Amino acid sequence: MKALTQTNFNFKGQKSVYIGKVRDVYNINDQELVMVVSDRISAFDVVLPKGIPFKGQVLNQIAAKFLDATQDIVPNWKIATPDPMVTVGHKAEPFMVEMVIRGYLTGHAWREYKAGKRVLCGLPLPDGMVEHQKFDSPLITPTTKAVHGHDEDISRQEIIAQGLVTEADYSALERLTLALFQRGTQMATSKGLILVDTKYEFGKVDGKIILIDEIHTPDSSRYFYADGYAERLKKGENQKQLSKEFVREWLIENGFQGKEGQLVPTMTDEYVNEVSERYIELYEKIVGETFIRASNIDNLHDRIENNINAYLK
Repeated sequence: MKALTQTNFNFKGQKSVYIGKVRDVYNINDQELVMVVSDRISAFDVVLPKGIPFKGQVLNQIAAKFLDATQDIVPNWKIATPDPMVTVGHKAEPFMVEMVIRGYLTGHAWREYKAGKRVLCGLPLPDGMVEHQKFDSPLITPTTKAVHGHDEDISRQEIIAQGLVTEADYSALERLTLALFQRGTQMATSKGLILVDTKYEFGKVDGKIILIDEIHTPDSSRYFYADGYAERLKKGENQKQLSKEFVREWLIENGFQGKEGQLVPTMTDEYVNEVSERYIELYEKIVGETFIRASNIDNLHDRIENNINAYLK
């Protein structure tokens, strides 16, 4: 199966291109962004050597559906999806923080807690909690938005003191983050899932706050299966997860955590296909619809270029 691991388009009106870990973003006349969601996969801030067929389509279509389903809460950047792997949207001035929200003591929050920390991003954490336990109410634990390297935890007070976001704007971002998480939680519950944690990115267009980038995808969010959650929690067992955590776990088992001197384990065709099938399963569980594999994957680059050019005309 073919995977899209790089693009080199040159569109009419193109001002610049940003190549991210997964997304290639083309700036058209400083007004619109053409975001191509590639099949690249990253973990531990490293792009793995092989792409995952259909991963880009999965992420792009999940994000598009959730953007449409939340536009009554906050307007968003999306204008159109001219290709299964492409979203075109408004160019915004991004806020330099990511709004991470956590409903459960899992992942990074649990690692910090286990190490003895009882304050996360300026918020106190009670003693006596266990891994995967639900918080009394969701915690907003923002991070800096690093251009290179790791995002860092930061508190509300530090964000405002450093002038990263004004107090008025930050209050609005908090309110929107809570409302989006509540909507995402309701939608997950209807599919037998728990939305554990996620992140949102916001920007401004003409002085108004909009939601940008992806939303509620398995790359930006963590889901548990609701069935059996309480029983597994009681027994101290790992939760059944719906996220790309399974890729991180495979890498750790094979001696890779992105540290200096470590080599990425060999990704066989069988493993690549297995990851592809897992992403398709993620789509079907999260969206609740059968995944329709896009056609013409032998000429992905040409198909995408033609579809974008047709839209831009």
